[in-house]
Amino acid sequence: MKYQQLTYEERITLSTLSQQGLSVRNIAQIMKRHPSTLYREFQRNRCYVTDGAYRPSKAQRRTRARRSRSRRNKHYSDSDFSTVRKLLKQKWSPEQIVGHIRRNCLMRRRLSHETIYQYIWRDKANGGNLWLHLRQSSKQRRKRYKAYDSRGRLANKRHISERPSSVETRKTMGHWEIDTVHGRGSSHCIVTLLERKTGFVMIGKLNDKSTRSLNKKTIRLINRDPDAFKTITSDNGTEFHQYKEIEDRCDTVFYFATPYHSWERGSNENINGLIRQYLPKTESMKDITQQQCNNIAAALNSRPRKRFNYKTPEEMYYGI
Repeated sequence: MKYQQLTYEERITLSTLSQQGLSVRNIAQIMKRHPSTLYREFQRNRCYVTDGAYRPSKAQRRTRARRSRSRRNKHYSDSDFSTVRKLLKQKWSPEQIVGHIRRNCLMRRRLSHETIYQYIWRDKANGGNLWLHLRQSSKQRRKRYKAYDSRGRLANKRHISERPSSVETRKTMGHWEIDTVHGRGSSHCIVTLLERKTGFVMIGKLNDKSTRSLNKKTIRLINRDPDAFKTITSDNGTEFHQYKEIEDRCDTVFYFATPYHSWERGSNENINGLIRQYLPKTESMKDITQQQCNNIAAALNSRPRKRFNYKTPEEMYYGI
């Protein structure tokens, strides 16, 4: 005989007869159910945390919840996750993967980013390494109350408050943020340029952290598309103190954020976090090449972004 789970009506009957003082075996005879079925029902669905009573409505909800969990993701095959695995290994986030799949109709069934996360954690539990491709948590930051900017003072620099209001709205292209990213050892680093409207990034390898090296590499990056640069916003690092050379040679205007106000350059901070997936802080950047920097930039520029309805920065920048 095929087993059938108790119905809600049967659970009400079970509760009523139990309250009348009947034994489980007597109830089983009346309901024409095996006693083990009823013993199992009581064991699984009693309210042990409170008074130990059996409540049919709560038992029904628990059964439905267990059934939902047991069936979850069973309608996805291993081949359905082949695209997911491929994009995870390209450092895409689960949310970016879902947006890309939906935008390009790559899967008939509707996939959620939560489903992908569950798939990743199951893979990890089974000894897999997909989780290593997820973006790592950012470092903890301590608040600096009334902190003094000890990185050098620069006269006549333009504060971010002087920047045109149109830059903040991201409605027009040509407004960039610049920063340096360091590896293990302070002398080896890279410079990043991020276009605010499109999220398009350029990355350059620096031989050292001097203003000379930074200016030389920044000018080379800008010359890839000189007409695309109107303003550049940086932090107050001393490596940017010779910014006037970049202004003069590239016809652009520099602005400086408030010291220790990283949120004023949030786009650049975010892209630097993504770069850490490829260049961890614990590893030296001594041997990294410009070609590797170009490859990382290309990978980031080809990732779909939620704020662009899952278009890529490359598509936004070139108007594809």
